[in-house]
Amino acid sequence: MPNHQLFIILKPVLLLLALSLFTACKTGERNKSFQGICGTVIFKSGNHMPGPDRPQPKGQPVVRDVLIYELTKIDQTEATDDGFYSKIKTRLVKQVKSGKDGQFCVSLPPGNYSVFVREEKGLYANLSDGQNNIFPVTVEKNRRSTISFDISYQAVF
Repeated sequence: MPNHQLFIILKPVLLLLALSLFTACKTGERNKSFQGICGTVIFKSGNHMPGPDRPQPKGQPVVRDVLIYELTKIDQTEATDDGFYSKIKTRLVKQVKSGKDGQFCVSLPPGNYSVFVREEKGLYANLSDGQNNIFPVTVEKNRRSTISFDISYQAVF
């Protein structure tokens, strides 16, 4: 059997083998564990009051500096109206910028953190827990913590 005939017979087998190796590599990449915080930053403004026959606005993804601090209590900052903070007394751990789609990811060691975004009026966060921790997020070993960070100081609910 000439070599070109052998190649014609083996070509589909070789293509299938290459495709399965490529797929296995891609699957392995997706299954790699990521440890940290991933999320989306959404800017909301205007009327978000529920009403009949009125769809809820979703907001717009935005590019923002996302700042990750050690877990921060309200009394460890100077808080102003509308969720703005200054003079944060805990340590800044990492800073990352969200993309045009509002998405960001930051790798972090296991621990408890507070998340803020930078706005013109200062650092912003609109959530706290029962212990007065500002926008608390827990990162567990080999786990991804997923958040949605809504910037809502110009919205009415």
